Amino acid sequence: MSYPRIFFIVFIALLLQLMPGFTLSVFGQKKVKQAKPVPAGFCISPAEMKVFEMVNLYRKQLNLPPVPISKSLCYVAMLHLKDLFLHHPDQGTCNFHSWSVHGPWKPFCYPKDENKTNSVWDKPGELTRYPSKAYEIVYWENNPVEIDTILSVWKTEPWFNDFLTNSGKWKETHWGAIGIGIYENYACAWFGEASDPEGAAFICGEIPKSPVPDVPKTVVPVAAGKKTGIKKSPDRPDTIAGKTTGKNDSVSKNSITYYIIVKTSIPRKDADKLVVKLKADGFPAATILEKSGKIRISVFTSNNRTDALTKLREVKKTFKDAWLLKE
Repeated sequence: MSYPRIFFIVFIALLLQLMPGFTLSVFGQKKVKQAKPVPAGFCISPAEMKVFEMVNLYRKQLNLPPVPISKSLCYVAMLHLKDLFLHHPDQGTCNFHSWSVHGPWKPFCYPKDENKTNSVWDKPGELTRYPSKAYEIVYWENNPVEIDTILSVWKTEPWFNDFLTNSGKWKETHWGAIGIGIYENYACAWFGEASDPEGAAFICGEIPKSPVPDVPKTVVPVAAGKKTGIKKSPDRPDTIAGKTTGKNDSVSKNSITYYIIVKTSIPRKDADKLVVKLKADGFPAATILEKSGKIRISVFTSNNRTDALTKLREVKKTFKDAWLLKE
């Protein structure tokens, strides 16, 4: 074979390798082209930007540097939340970090599929040009989420708070990017060490901002989205319940009652027996809540959300599936 012909073949092979999505096998080793860029028109909602600003305000109060908002990680967050809401891959032994078979990604059951060579934290690199692993925290309500509650829950739970504050396992880690997503009943944040080559995410309908928007001195929590009228999701473990109030809601927060629920959908006879037992076991506030034919057992009632969240952490040591109902 002549040298010009060899050069031509190598040139064509390299040219094909540069084509989007092209996979080339060289000497038996498969080289995969990196994922496509984030769609040019991708943008985030004002509520998502508000949560991002609230996270950085919280970090500022702890003398921690702000984390740039990432277009790639926000895009991954959006894809994952829609997958969770529409397809519910979190079934059986698979938790909220799982991905279904209904999308342009490899399905993943976390933690079952997690190992040294196959990690759910590689999803940003699979779906975007983000150059490193990223790690996710997820929030769920049994109604469309309220953004002021999201950060309250993340700050209350030590595992989540460690991500927000670079403490615990992440004490020596520097976050180079963060992605925020909110969709119906779900919210999540993705944290990555590398900076995002795609740059910063921006609010839909606005001119793109700098990678790290100025953190406001005062953050006023607002409700996320409009009332959707969707059916409530079933009662599930490790959740916080809430409801969308809307911009013109004149109901005072003091009129909201929080209940810590430890049991749901049991016969009335069994509920009566359980309340007696709970009171004997150190839960004097145990009571039956009956509404729309559904019976729930509450062990704590308060009009103060902070008190309720604090008490929830304590109750979950005994009832790991305890959750907060807000009415």
